[in-house]
Amino acid sequence: MKAHILVLPGDGIGPEVTAAAVEVLQCVAQRFGHEFQFDEQLIGGAAIDATGTPLPDATLHAAQHADAVLLGAVGGPKWSDPNAKVRPEQGLLAIRKALGLYSNLRPVKPHAATLGASPIKPHLLQGVDVMVVRELTGGIYFGEKTRSATDASDLCRYSVVEIERVVRHAATLARSRSGKLTSVDKANVLETSRLWRDVTSRVVREEFPDVTLEHQLVDSMAMHLLARPREYDVIVTENMFGDILTDEASMLAGSLGLLPSASLGDGKVGIYEPIHGSAPDIAGKGIANPYATILSAALLLRHSLGLEAEAQCVETSVAEALEAGVFTADLATQGHAVSTHTATAAVLERQQGCQVLALRD
Repeated sequence: MKAHILVLPGDGIGPEVTAAAVEVLQCVAQRFGHEFQFDEQLIGGAAIDATGTPLPDATLHAAQHADAVLLGAVGGPKWSDPNAKVRPEQGLLAIRKALGLYSNLRPVKPHAATLGASPIKPHLLQGVDVMVVRELTGGIYFGEKTRSATDASDLCRYSVVEIERVVRHAATLARSRSGKLTSVDKANVLETSRLWRDVTSRVVREEFPDVTLEHQLVDSMAMHLLARPREYDVIVTENMFGDILTDEASMLAGSLGLLPSASLGDGKVGIYEPIHGSAPDIAGKGIANPYATILSAALLLRHSLGLEAEAQCVETSVAEALEAGVFTADLATQGHAVSTHTATAAVLERQQGCQVLALRD
């Protein structure tokens, strides 16, 4: 297979972790006989410094012509003024919107070797396998905003079509897993959530009768996600709730440095990125955890390139590295913490012995 992959390193530790994931993808290409072409462009704070905008035209053009996008992280203290008219996060929101990527997948599956890194009791984490589906291009992040000397407002708006399409995606995933879907809203207070609940109920009832639907209010969901995480499989929710809940869910895995994500739309192209931020305090020190970005590369192989065997090989290699105790500083509760380079090398070493898990025509 030939594929064009756009790499957007971004800010902070973004260049370090994307470089690790590119090494893994290059190993995949060599081992399985693919040809991956990598193109690198600017986004976020680095783009603001170079061009004055967080999403330059060249970056957007490259993304629109790529088969997939691998992204690091954006933001940092240099651009952290909340009153600034141009901010790194605007580039991330804009590229998702421009590519029509409305469904953000965030899998949370704690590894047995890292249970000790989580503040949650280990017996609550065994067997947890949650997929959060976050609506990505609507809601309060994109609504009309006003600001005066005495007040401010952010409009939260959702259309029926926006809700239908992300719920269909989540319900399709639920159907392929345990058949259970949990929808999270705030329908006791918000009108947008009442619409969300009505549309979700209708779509599942009419189109997915084999899927069991449960509704949860976001505040109770925040509690249940930590108290009884094994009870949940696929969770679908709106943009801001999903943003908050998935950062909370990272504590189940033990670290933000273990959780990948995939932002998808109706086509094959997607943006693949770790859910962690730019971690400017450790940037350039060579100690960032590359596993989330490497696992995001596995999602890239699966969802944009249709290479399931290769995706499983990468995921297995990361799992085996963790089993061997190859922990970066965020995971090493005791003992020796390894560098970004060492963690990446551990994955590459295990890839060489990874068996092909599926046959293709």
